[in-house]
Amino acid sequence: MLTYVATCMFGLEKLLGEEIDALGLKRIMTMDGRVLFSGEPCDCARANVNLRVAERVYVLVGEAFPAPTFDALFEGCRALPWEDYIGVNNAFPVSGHSIKSQLTSIPDCQKILKKSIATRLGEKYRLSVLPETEAVMKIEFFIFKDEAYLMIDTSGVALHKRGYRPVANAAPLRETLAAALCLTSRVREDVMLWDPCCGSGTIIIEGAMIATRRAPGLDRSFAGESFGFLPSELWANAREEARCAIINDSHFMARGSDINPDCITLTKENARRAGVLAHVELAHGDMRKIRKPVPDRKGTIICNPPYGERMLSMRDAERLYRDMGTAFRAMEPWQVYVLTSCEYFERLYGRRADKARKLYNGTIPAYLYQFFKPQR
Repeated sequence: MLTYVATCMFGLEKLLGEEIDALGLKRIMTMDGRVLFSGEPCDCARANVNLRVAERVYVLVGEAFPAPTFDALFEGCRALPWEDYIGVNNAFPVSGHSIKSQLTSIPDCQKILKKSIATRLGEKYRLSVLPETEAVMKIEFFIFKDEAYLMIDTSGVALHKRGYRPVANAAPLRETLAAALCLTSRVREDVMLWDPCCGSGTIIIEGAMIATRRAPGLDRSFAGESFGFLPSELWANAREEARCAIINDSHFMARGSDINPDCITLTKENARRAGVLAHVELAHGDMRKIRKPVPDRKGTIICNPPYGERMLSMRDAERLYRDMGTAFRAMEPWQVYVLTSCEYFERLYGRRADKARKLYNGTIPAYLYQFFKPQR
């Protein structure tokens, strides 16, 4: 069994843990921005292919160890079985960070860990200088409260980069956060999903992928595919398992609209690349004038409207939020989920949210305002 570390944006740990559970894997521990779990080597590929809100999947090398000093960091690292993972010719750059710990110099930690790993491998391979000419295995360290976690990155390019969005509009919403919004709203077959300011279509594309059970990593590659301790057939098997899980006869429909016609064109191309164009309908339109497409159709609105420091002046954003409150009332009993960095959105919208959560779009703090109870 191996121990894995899946990282995510702050606030998404619960959703990530539920995804790990759904894969039949055992959670070990949850920390801010990461979930540790155990699994077989094949589960590395399954996690990379299937997790929707994870940013990366790492293999934890050995166990966490005390590292209050640089000497302890060197010796603790040297005691780990690096030769079980890193081949004689693999390159192994080191990066990471330290939180609430005595070791605060990241460059010094990098140098010490690099030297420690090289010392261990040099002894095992009987080499004074390691070639580092083959596949790169990025080593990530995380020192938290003087405990060091040393990991190998199996994802490579961050998992939020699915591959369907080579070009995005201004201030794009990260795919993993869009997936989290859809999971929070419980996207389902018989409920239309509508993003009335769809931009590059990230929310409706992620929603359609969830509804049709299309794995987010199905059409991209991963760093771990070149690692000797993870045989290539594991990745082929994970992709085949994911393809078999797709619901090809789904009737789910996501609607995207935007005041900018270029966004509609961009969304259409992204949906096509993501393989969900058949589940997306698009229209040019102003979100302040939306109306139910069918009077008795059940639906959910999820949107990430422009806000002051992102695309509009603050005055324009405030006017838009007031207009949204008026327009969206006509959509009841549809549920509404709005992500914005505006802390006083509820006052402008004209209604107190049934629930509000603080999330992050990358490093930008935002609030998810959830309106799911009918107004009395």
